Amino acid sequence: MSSRRDGPLMRNTAQSLDKSRVAITAAIGVGVLLGCVFAFLFPHGLFSPARVYTSRVSNSNNAQLFVHQVGSAPCESSERMNMLKSEFVAASVKNAELKKTVRELTEKLRLAEQRKDQAQKQFLVLGKQQKAGPFGTVKGLRTTYTMVPDESVNPRLAKILEKVAVERELVVALANSNVKDMLEVWFTNIKRVGITNYLVVALDDEIARFCKSNDVPVYKRDPDEGIDSVARNGGNHAVSALKFRILREFLQLGYSVLLSDVDIVYLQNPFHYLYRDSDVESMTDGHDNMTAYGYNDVFDEPAMGWARFAHTMRIWVYNSGFFYIRPTIPSIELLDRVAGRLSREPRSWDQAVFNEELFYPSHPGYDGLHAARRTMDFYLFMNSKVLFKSVRNDDNLSKFKPVIVHVNYHPDKLQRMKAVVEFYVDGKEDALKPFPDGSDW
Repeated sequence: MSSRRDGPLMRNTAQSLDKSRVAITAAIGVGVLLGCVFAFLFPHGLFSPARVYTSRVSNSNNAQLFVHQVGSAPCESSERMNMLKSEFVAASVKNAELKKTVRELTEKLRLAEQRKDQAQKQFLVLGKQQKAGPFGTVKGLRTTYTMVPDESVNPRLAKILEKVAVERELVVALANSNVKDMLEVWFTNIKRVGITNYLVVALDDEIARFCKSNDVPVYKRDPDEGIDSVARNGGNHAVSALKFRILREFLQLGYSVLLSDVDIVYLQNPFHYLYRDSDVESMTDGHDNMTAYGYNDVFDEPAMGWARFAHTMRIWVYNSGFFYIRPTIPSIELLDRVAGRLSREPRSWDQAVFNEELFYPSHPGYDGLHAARRTMDFYLFMNSKVLFKSVRNDDNLSKFKPVIVHVNYHPDKLQRMKAVVEFYVDGKEDALKPFPDGSDW
């Protein structure tokens, strides 16, 4: 009896289980089918990880988050992942390059704005803006104000200059043992005319001892191999080039300097004849009004026909062995420019570089020096060409006493210096006659 009651119940349960298995199998099949369909229609995932990539690539700090989201796509292949990583790295590199370009362009723009209206900015620094006066009465500034002295540059030199300088100006000469005899003629005549504000920059120990033994103010620089090697062994031009580096400290300390070579004979006090209205006031290598002060040199090119004549302005160079320089910003810039070029161009002549930096105007690729300059009277501050070619052969000019005579045109310097002293100081009328106008070689 009992077996008959259990039979129908067991059959019903088995049928129910069979139906459940069919339903589950069908559900799994439908799920797989739908997954394949979505995988085919949405290869990058239902939530578009590509959009996540676009939104994240601009921020390199979220790179790891982006890679994680891209990698979370259920059907994303490893090749696609690697490709996206490579694209991201490339985009990051490009972004860094663009940022660098932006910085460079920004800096160029800043510099361009800085140069814009530079003349107006310089004038505003100097003083109050003014209206122009009546015709013919307007005069521009010849030079800028002097700099604030900075004694921290060289405290030892500052103490020496405080004792030697008069009204913050002095004569300065550089000398090594190669020019010892000329130096003696130089300081003997400086003393004779009553100049007290002068200083010798000794480039070696022998000159330092020589100056001290003759009661000559002397300054021996602190050791500097870059300068000392030239100072010990250099010739006249090499030593002359050093002055542009050494003079900088004098100007920074707030002193005006009358730079002097030692092949100069002093016949009067030069400080009585300076104008002091320019950054640089220099003697000239010119020998008459045209060559000393400038002239219109007409260039003739017949092939141009009607326009065959071209006007040019010419002037003979300033002598870098005798000039007065004031402690102004343009003066410092001049010294820096010349010293910089001489260090980069060791075969350059310091006097040529000195004049190029003073006179070349601004042009594309080059910013000229904005320094005021004055040419000294070539009869007062006389070069040896003027003396031996013109003055000594003219009865009227020979009676005129110059302030200085610079024996710059002749190699037999010491002999001619002594002859100049004999002629102008001792009154020996034929002292200059044995010498030729030029040189024998």
